[in-house]
Amino acid sequence: MDFLSNMAMGFGVALSLSALLYCVVGVTLGTFIGVLPGIGPIAAIGVLLPITFHLPPTEAIIMLAGIYYGSMYGGSTVAILLNLPGTAASAITCMDGHAMAKQGRAGPALFITTLASFFAACVAIVIMSAFAPALARFALDFQSPEYFALMLMGLLAGSILSQGGMIKGICMVVFGLLLGIVGQDTISGTPRYTFGSNHMLDGIGFTAVVTGLFGLAEVIHNIAKGGKREGYISKVRWRDLVPTKKDIKESAWPTIRGTAIGTVFGVLPGTGPAISSFAAYAVEKKMSKHPEKFGKGAIAGVASPEAANNSAAQTEFIPTLSLGIPGDATMALMLGALMVHGLVPGPQMLTNNPEFFWGLIASFWIGNFLLVVLNLPLIGVWIKMLSIPYHILFPSIIAFIAVGIYSLHRDPFDIFLVMACGLVGYIFIKLRCEAAPLLLGLILSPMVEENLRRSMLLSRGDPTIFFTRPVSLLFMTITAAIVILALVSAYRKRNAVKKNVPAPLGQHEANAGPINP
Repeated sequence: MDFLSNMAMGFGVALSLSALLYCVVGVTLGTFIGVLPGIGPIAAIGVLLPITFHLPPTEAIIMLAGIYYGSMYGGSTVAILLNLPGTAASAITCMDGHAMAKQGRAGPALFITTLASFFAACVAIVIMSAFAPALARFALDFQSPEYFALMLMGLLAGSILSQGGMIKGICMVVFGLLLGIVGQDTISGTPRYTFGSNHMLDGIGFTAVVTGLFGLAEVIHNIAKGGKREGYISKVRWRDLVPTKKDIKESAWPTIRGTAIGTVFGVLPGTGPAISSFAAYAVEKKMSKHPEKFGKGAIAGVASPEAANNSAAQTEFIPTLSLGIPGDATMALMLGALMVHGLVPGPQMLTNNPEFFWGLIASFWIGNFLLVVLNLPLIGVWIKMLSIPYHILFPSIIAFIAVGIYSLHRDPFDIFLVMACGLVGYIFIKLRCEAAPLLLGLILSPMVEENLRRSMLLSRGDPTIFFTRPVSLLFMTITAAIVILALVSAYRKRNAVKKNVPAPLGQHEANAGPINP
């Protein structure tokens, strides 16, 4: 009964005219952003975040969430039609989806991805509705040692599992933590690392960093690549969308398995939709009776990863809302947006803001239904959108960023900060340093510092407090296990590379190892 009453309260919020309007705007923008390669949900949320500051908190987060899971839907469209991943999570869909398009079967591929995405999202929302409150009740007993241990686990998991590698990830987290302590000390009020600038007394602006590192940096990166488009655009008619009975049969169980994989991966920190979609594809190919068909137009290779990335996109909200620990870069953006709007993620959210929490979950149902209604009829529109020239698109984005950032505080310093962060973000891209761990460190830095100092005061400087309390000991043990597994994996990879190194010149050709391409 509690569940039904909570959902009734949530739909009362989500079905209000304003919330419904921003839900429609969010999922439509998300689909459009997913269709356009080279932008992605992170850059889009970073660019649009300043606009939401003028909206009520519930409507703002509903719109941003719609952009996120809407982009998961749209990313498959361009992957199938153009062989270009609209999002990182849809990259694996290119292999079989585009192969189906070349065979004249783009319609069934698009239809199956939409159905698989909708089914996976619905299952993930049910699981989120059931488990998020229980997780929050468990976390109500947390004190500062537990919070510090939990955040440490999230930071290390996010850094070690990032695509840039363990060392780079940890360095980026530390960089983010250092940026997070710029400004006035929360206890003494002493300025730290402001270099005499009054602009930084309140700290480095989260919005400027996000917009620069993800939005402007992506624009610079795409301009540097020359803005060339290559691919195959297919004309899809309504009658071409209908799948055969064989398509439905071959995609049913892959959709279920992909949903299960994505649900689990979405809860784990540092994984998210991209990793879950690749894992689902690998599992499906392993379990298939005909693995040789994968990469040549197998419908299972489209349904499973799409189900995985959409279920992961929903369940990622569980740790973010219930514990205040973001699972990936996009959830870090959502966490920052929540805090900007005065909504504190964590176990108190369900008790302090129940209307917001259940209204957001109810909006997921509405948004995913709208995506099914919008996605199929608008395929022709999305195909035309793919022809927008980059020399028109990118200047529009840059102007949008400048106006949005300046409107926050009407301070030109913020625009210069965005420019600096954009250049730094572009350097990170060239160095293959993922910016997501930096963002995690920046957001969690004040809370990490506060809970660490509070724990040290409670224990009178004794660090063993983190190992004498059962819950914090559990988190520290998991953190140690993550580090050990990462080191073992790096050691094995290093040995594998050594085995593939060619023998020195002068040795017999038979003794030379294979050259690693």
